[in-house]
Amino acid sequence: MLVLAGRGLFASFFGANEQARLGARFRWQRTGRRRATSTLRRLLEQADALVTTWDSPPIDEALVAGCARLRMIAHCGGEVKSRVAAPLFCRLTITNAADPMARHVAELAAGFLLYEARNIDRYRAELRSADSDVFRSRHLRGVEGETLLGATVGLVGFGRIGRALVELLRPFDVRFMVYDPYAERRVPRGARVEFAPLETVLRASRLLVLAAALTPETSHLLDRSRLAWLADGTSIINVARGGLVDLDALTDEVVGGRLRCALDVTDPVEPLPDGHPLRQAPGAILTPHVGAGADSVRRAMAGIVLDELERYLDGRPVRNRVTPAMLERMT
Repeated sequence: MLVLAGRGLFASFFGANEQARLGARFRWQRTGRRRATSTLRRLLEQADALVTTWDSPPIDEALVAGCARLRMIAHCGGEVKSRVAAPLFCRLTITNAADPMARHVAELAAGFLLYEARNIDRYRAELRSADSDVFRSRHLRGVEGETLLGATVGLVGFGRIGRALVELLRPFDVRFMVYDPYAERRVPRGARVEFAPLETVLRASRLLVLAAALTPETSHLLDRSRLAWLADGTSIINVARGGLVDLDALTDEVVGGRLRCALDVTDPVEPLPDGHPLRQAPGAILTPHVGAGADSVRRAMAGIVLDELERYLDGRPVRNRVTPAMLERMT
């Protein structure tokens, strides 16, 4: 078995226990090569299975053309569509390990929602100034609508992350308005979920969470014209894929003060350059793509990869195979 990962990234997934499990069942070798070199091709020709990460080189047909022994690719992550050539999903058994990430990404979305609903970022900025007018104004007039309890939240995408978010926020009695034309209409017991067209969701939501896959259909789903459907002061929370939003259009809206955003992902560049307006704009919160960054998530993903390798090589069905039919709706 060949593991395609640099030393540091490999260690973040495979600790001492996971490496011991690897050694107990497999003859394995690791390489950190990120380009298709002649040395990498020679290593691939000896491999029955690959373990890949987000630092692995793209796996195309030319790279594995002479690899008669190769039967399986097990990916430490969810996104395989952009990493492996489509014809190889018919030829090889290709698995991913997306499940451990969903609840953690949903947790970050919930954190952003609470932060935005309670106006924490704006209060923090106001209290860094020399005066305390905010105390007097809130004492006299209170606040209007600054709560997540019973709030309406727009949700674009009702896959693993969207469902996990609904589950996490059930105690808050949130009403979710969901746009996802492909999702099953099955919802967690006790949750308040209403499916609606995209325009209805955008016009009704002052808090909007993006949790959809990035496909040709969803690329720039929130373009300049659709951002205009959002009411003034709406907060856009993106924990899925940066390409769901037109970054230039969003930047104009946030810098202009009409909209707010909390972004764990950006596109077409990540990280944003040092001088990008969103890195300093009031109303913009940025985190460095950490939604599923916990060490426990990576260990859980490695556990799934090991399970799948063992199941396949023991002649048992794998549980997380990515089939050609699934690719159209995956990132």
